[in-house]
Amino acid sequence: MKQDGEKKPDLVVFNEETQQYDAALKPYGTSASSPVIKPLNTATWRNDGVQRVNKQFKSKFDEVRKEYEELMQKFQYNDLVYNSKFNFEPNIGEVYHLYNNRKEESFLSIIAPEQCNFHHLGSFRLNTDKMWEKLAAASTTPVK
Repeated sequence: MKQDGEKKPDLVVFNEETQQYDAALKPYGTSASSPVIKPLNTATWRNDGVQRVNKQFKSKFDEVRKEYEELMQKFQYNDLVYNSKFNFEPNIGEVYHLYNNRKEESFLSIIAPEQCNFHHLGSFRLNTDKMWEKLAAASTTPVK
């Protein structure tokens, strides 16, 4: 064993904690004749990873932005309809038409656009969540 003050030469791989020679246990070469350790060029791998991740983030961002814009449009339609004038309780599933009167005030009506002379703003259906869905022009299907 080692005596106090005795230092092993640099070429000798000796573990001070276990007091053993452990060159064979190291995951790397320990002698001058060992193969050279060359760092890997990870720049290509890294750049490819960054590009892929950025594409995924952009795709998800575009998806979320589209959902946000659709949600804002639904909010604006509902705000427009709920703030219009109407003197009846709309029935769920029925189609109603939104108009501007001569004073530029919006009002909700059951009268179809081809049956009156007011400025037609859009047709809407009230769904079961009490949310107004804008319908496509001359159609009874909701706009998506």
